[in-house]
Amino acid sequence: MYKTAIRTAVAGAAAFALTAGIAAAQTTKLRIHTHFQPNNVSGEMAGVFKKDVEAMSGGDIAIELFYGDAIVKSAEIFDAAVTGIIDCDMSGGSYQTGKNPAFQFTGDLAGGYTKPYEQMSWLLHNNGYDALNELYHTYDMEFVGWWIPGPESLSSTRPIRNADDFKNWKFRSPPGMITGVFKALGASPIVLDFNEVFTSLETGIIEGADAASLAVNRGMGIYDIAKHTNYPGFHSMPADHLVCRKDVWDAMPKPHQAILKVAMQALALKTATAVEVANARAAKELRAQGVNLYAWSDAELAKYRAGVKKSWTDFATTPEAKKLLKNHIDFLTDLGLMQ
Repeated sequence: MYKTAIRTAVAGAAAFALTAGIAAAQTTKLRIHTHFQPNNVSGEMAGVFKKDVEAMSGGDIAIELFYGDAIVKSAEIFDAAVTGIIDCDMSGGSYQTGKNPAFQFTGDLAGGYTKPYEQMSWLLHNNGYDALNELYHTYDMEFVGWWIPGPESLSSTRPIRNADDFKNWKFRSPPGMITGVFKALGASPIVLDFNEVFTSLETGIIEGADAASLAVNRGMGIYDIAKHTNYPGFHSMPADHLVCRKDVWDAMPKPHQAILKVAMQALALKTATAVEVANARAAKELRAQGVNLYAWSDAELAKYRAGVKKSWTDFATTPEAKKLLKNHIDFLTDLGLMQ
């Protein structure tokens, strides 16, 4: 009788604990928008991130992921999150340079870092999260992580073998510092939305584009029109971000915040390696299709980088921009990556 009572009491306590645990379980639902399409490498990796987060959280974090311009255009995703249309922006900081030029240095130093692993080292081992959130918090947003596809390749309907070939070259540029770099080299950048690149090339509005990596450009069909490109890339290596509205972030349980941060770190590794493999395969296929791939000489790369260093200083016109740029330069110098 006594043992039966004990067993009954234990079973009751276990049932109560289970019920209490279920009642106490918290869920997080996020509406996230990326500017990439689901059928290119980066878009596929965004889908992998969603699956990783939902698996690691046991389904307690549910993500509704929007691609391309499903809700708003690329440059408008950040504001859509700020105003509550969505919860998180999975595009890139350089789209927001109109708010503050410091956003340029939250994503792309345009030739400062040459490999994704160098830039991720700044984030992970140089208090990069805190440095970035000093800026993002002023817009009521929380920086969660980066995913860096790697150096991008330009596309063109005419040869781009060296710096001289940029003279009078009319091409699509993202907003930000990069327009100044190419203007200094004699080009004519036109700021267009990421998802307008193909149509603009097709209709002849532009002669080329600064869009994405070799593999992503190929996935967009750009090389069906533009038969000239550069590989390996050198001019730009944007870090796409995940940033969430701060009230949404602060309301999440700490374990959910940790899952999202770790999932972004995993995404960074998966993306960098996947794009490196995809670029190598794309290069092989594009050569076979008659697309011209140009590898720039050290002398020509030096001309580009000289323009970049000047543009950094010219573009960093606010205290926030100056502080972030100095942080990056100090790190690059400390590692011997910059003189």
